[in-house]
Amino acid sequence: MNVGLERKEFDNVDAKLVNPFIDAFISVMPQIGFPTPKRIKIYLQNKTLTGAGVVVSIGFTRQLKGNVVYNMSEDTAKFIASTMMMGMPVAVFDEMAQSAISEMANMLAANSATNLTALDLLVDISPPILTVGTGVFNVGNAQFLVVEMDLGGHKVDIAIAVERNT
Repeated sequence: MNVGLERKEFDNVDAKLVNPFIDAFISVMPQIGFPTPKRIKIYLQNKTLTGAGVVVSIGFTRQLKGNVVYNMSEDTAKFIASTMMMGMPVAVFDEMAQSAISEMANMLAANSATNLTALDLLVDISPPILTVGTGVFNVGNAQFLVVEMDLGGHKVDIAIAVERNT
């Protein structure tokens, strides 16, 4: 599946390194009970992003270096946690709900790593770092790509700041 980059304005971004993360989101989320995600928008951003309420960051190392950050509102995080917990209502974004979001990030990272392996890239994944809040977060050292995804009427931004490790 390749639903990622296609426009000229992203010439400085290596689509081969970005598409495995987009593909993972589109293939994993339906497997855990969500409607098929749809891409809303894709754009470049410089170094930082403003948290929408819940931010989960995962680092990649070895033949790839950088971060992938999932940024969503607290309402979206509660929707995701509720779906992952078989529809159990999530009124408060507590430790159990946070654990569900971290597990989702682990599943997405593992699938992304598998997709990268198909490109002959070996990667190691850091444990997810979940932050609740709306502060400014450093994503990378330069420009990174943001892919806005619609997940059943809820928006999740995927910030991808990875490059080949030299």
